Amino acid sequence: MRHLLLALALLGGSAGAQDYPNKPLRMVVGFPPGGGTDVVARIITPRYSELLGQTVVIENRPGATGTMAAGQVAKSAPDGYTIMMGHVSVNAIAPALFASLPYDVIKDFAPIGIAAAVPHFVTVHPSVQVSSLRELVVFIKGKPDLTFPSAGNGSMPHLAGEIFKSLAGVKLVHVPYKGTGQSMQDLLGGQHLVAFDTMPASAPHVRSGKLRALATSSAARLPAFPDVPTAEEAGLAGYQVITWYGVFAPAGTPPAIVGRLHADLVKAMQTPDVRARLEGIGADGTVSRSPEEFAALVRADTARYAKIVKDIGLKID
Repeated sequence: MRHLLLALALLGGSAGAQDYPNKPLRMVVGFPPGGGTDVVARIITPRYSELLGQTVVIENRPGATGTMAAGQVAKSAPDGYTIMMGHVSVNAIAPALFASLPYDVIKDFAPIGIAAAVPHFVTVHPSVQVSSLRELVVFIKGKPDLTFPSAGNGSMPHLAGEIFKSLAGVKLVHVPYKGTGQSMQDLLGGQHLVAFDTMPASAPHVRSGKLRALATSSAARLPAFPDVPTAEEAGLAGYQVITWYGVFAPAGTPPAIVGRLHADLVKAMQTPDVRARLEGIGADGTVSRSPEEFAALVRADTARYAKIVKDIGLKID
């Protein structure tokens, strides 16, 4: 009887996967509108919806630097109708930063695929009279109370700033916000003079002249911003910080549904207009890995950033 029930359950799961999806999906974003995670989600979801044959509705649930939303997704039904636009800080780095989390980054999610990988800009407000990274370091050393904003404690702009401080030997006061949209407003308003935000959040303001980019955290110059040197070129050796965004489902989501979500994500990212929009914000939209490869990256980055966070001595209560 037990084997018969198991067989029936498997058949039922298979049948459910075959007609998936038959209603709209929710893509949870753990940050307010305007930040990098939200920008990437909104670039991808129109084409993703078309391919899946159902609307993918973005649901912004800011709080606790994205970890609150991740905890809610982890506890959602593993039926493929609640997915998340994840983020390296939420899905790999958070265990090293926070004393407790409402989820396990390895056990509680089914990785679908990477949506984009982006470097960070080292930017300054136009009122700052510096034109190079070396000049910025001198400027910071002369202003011990200088602040830098981020999307929240433990966010990638926060970590990027802490790594910069460590490598450059400077002091900056971190000011956390509830999302990049809010922190960017104060940066543009001149309440902060330097920042380390991701390309999706920074690129429009660099193009408009509202911010000045002094360096990127990438290994090579970006085609979209060929005049901006890498931090290595600008004199800050070892400053390479890459933020990835990826789609996750709750652990236990049937493999057939994970496969469908992954296949259509790859197709969406290969669409010329999606690729062009991702490249326009400095994002690499060609990096989507198989679910297994993505899971391996999560494990590797969890270990890698645990060491970085320990070496810096950063901890968030």
